[in-house]
Amino acid sequence: MTMHKKNFAKPDEVMTPPHMRVERITIGDRTIVKQVFEPGWRWSKDARPPGGPKSCQIHHFGVQLTGRMHVKHDDGQEIDYGPGDVWDIPPGHDGWVVGDEAVVYYGFFQDAKK
Repeated sequence: MTMHKKNFAKPDEVMTPPHMRVERITIGDRTIVKQVFEPGWRWSKDARPPGGPKSCQIHHFGVQLTGRMHVKHDDGQEIDYGPGDVWDIPPGHDGWVVGDEAVVYYGFFQDAKK
């Protein structure tokens, strides 16, 4: 078995959709993303693909480092996340930054296609 090392100083991929930055590192079939959501960011406004679903269909699992995020699920559940909180958010939700501090979040995926 071979050990691997990568660093977010040199991510495999960087994306800069409106009001956010996504840095992605993949090793084998595992991916970790560092996402920075700027104040005012909202999934339904800034990340929803044109003609796409009305809510985010990705299952998020990770940990938040900074800022406040509010998430509303399609079934009506709502929750706020802050520094140190671990997210486990099933598909079918909208989320937005609360306040004027950026949200920094690390998300973990088993399937490298996410």
